[in-house]
Amino acid sequence: MDNNNKTLVKELTKLLLGGNAHADMKTAVKGLPAELRGAVPDKLPYSIWQLVEHIRIAQWDMLRFCMDPHHKSPKWPEEYWPKESAPKNDEAWNESLEQINNDLDEFIGILEHSNLYEQIPGGSGQTILLEALQMADHTSYHVGEIIAIRRLLGAWK
Repeated sequence: MDNNNKTLVKELTKLLLGGNAHADMKTAVKGLPAELRGAVPDKLPYSIWQLVEHIRIAQWDMLRFCMDPHHKSPKWPEEYWPKESAPKNDEAWNESLEQINNDLDEFIGILEHSNLYEQIPGGSGQTILLEALQMADHTSYHVGEIIAIRRLLGAWK
């Protein structure tokens, strides 16, 4: 990998992990009281739990798409959003966050060992670079929503 690609991968990794121009996922959910995970503020369509699960499902889908040319994505939109507003228990919450972190680490590994510009087999022109940008954009958008909901619930710094 040449220096330009190493620099690009380094910057994409920072973007995916968050914390530069926007808060990262870990910060957004840190210290959130369990009883607020399923709270749906007035006039909003979802809870923090539903946003966390949506991030997990979408990121998992993007990761698998990059790895398996036969991957079948969930049905949009119903299979990308959980119906229940709250996790069943602390274990479900923790497992969702753990999968988000693990899948992100796995995707960063792909970034580090792939041709960023080569089309992904089974896709319609997508590249690892495009998927990295989409994943970062999607996650940061919903992390911002998590923080906004926390503010509405009086549970943010």
